[in-house]
Amino acid sequence: MARGGFPGIPGGNMQQLMRQAQKMQQQMMQAQEELDAREYEGTAGGGAVACKVSGKRQLISLIIDQDAVDPEEVEMLQDMIVAAVNDALKKGEETRESEMAKIGGAGMGGLF
Repeated sequence: MARGGFPGIPGGNMQQLMRQAQKMQQQMMQAQEELDAREYEGTAGGGAVACKVSGKRQLISLIIDQDAVDPEEVEMLQDMIVAAVNDALKKGEETRESEMAKIGGAGMGGLF
């Protein structure tokens, strides 16, 4: 091994490796900020229930079609609300994973 070098690092240039790591870290922080600022919409019951969540995984709005409000079908309405929120959260998480994978590469999964 060359003096100051590391196996598997071309030329053993540690400074270049550190610059690349810092650049990647900056890109990831910027991407996280952009993803946190996004909004995702989820629906259920053919659009009878719709919601928006933020990239920070917080419920922003909930819209319930008047026709979906039936006192005898409260359980179904509750299920649609849960399904709509989960749909929006899933879309947000899929987008987050996809965007972060572009920066960190496939081998970084689960790290962030």
